[in-house]
Amino acid sequence: MTLTLPSGACNAHCHVFGPRSRFPYAPGAAFVPQEDAPKEALYALNDSLGLTRCVVVQSSCHGFDNSATEDAVTSRPSDYRGIALLPTDVHDAELQRLHAAGFRGVRFNFMGHLGRHTPIEAVLALAARIAPLGWHLQIHGDPALLTDLAPALRRSPTPVVIDHIGRIDAALGLNQPDFQALLMLMADERFWVKVSGMDRITRLGPPYADAQAFARTLVAEFGNRVLWGNDWPHPNHGGPIPDERQLVDLIAEIAPSQAAREALLMHNPQRLYQFGDNQ
Repeated sequence: MTLTLPSGACNAHCHVFGPRSRFPYAPGAAFVPQEDAPKEALYALNDSLGLTRCVVVQSSCHGFDNSATEDAVTSRPSDYRGIALLPTDVHDAELQRLHAAGFRGVRFNFMGHLGRHTPIEAVLALAARIAPLGWHLQIHGDPALLTDLAPALRRSPTPVVIDHIGRIDAALGLNQPDFQALLMLMADERFWVKVSGMDRITRLGPPYADAQAFARTLVAEFGNRVLWGNDWPHPNHGGPIPDERQLVDLIAEIAPSQAAREALLMHNPQRLYQFGDNQ
């Protein structure tokens, strides 16, 4: 099967690494890629898959220096957007500069392997400062930790995007407490979720039959606040690296109707990432 994507389809979660000769990796980074993954490789992949729009998420290997992501976004200013990693005391002038460069949110990692966690109250204070820009928070976290953070996240003045189906364990089934906690969060209109990362939560491997049910449920119940991305080049991946074409084809399994696919790939990213506003 080769799924034909709707016009303007968006890869809403991927990364660029380096090249290190131009964009060195951060000293003391929680991980350093073995190989660079430059913007040219990302462009070629997206173009070959029919993904004309893209959201590049700053990687922790580059720390708070968003230059590599900025370079990838500003080279395709109409169709690419960025998500930054930032200290919570970032200056307003830098936020404005990044907005003009095409950034539309800031990500915080609450995964143990990615180093020290930012205090949630500091995150919410920054959220109040980015709200006038129309930005959002993006949260990548261990499912139990996300459950702990839920009361605080509900106080966010901006939308909150949960990465990779909340990093739940697909082997534990749809009724597991972590997934039920995610569904409760999604009942709040300010929350969005990325149905990326089926390859990260599976225990069966491709085509991720155990994980598909979670993504399908989220698309069915919250179709106006779901996003899809391939997570290229799949950093810190514990299993076999996914086949990119298979990931695209599996969209038909989690979003069975044309209307659901258009919302997932076109309308929702357009709304959240402000494509076409020319910064």
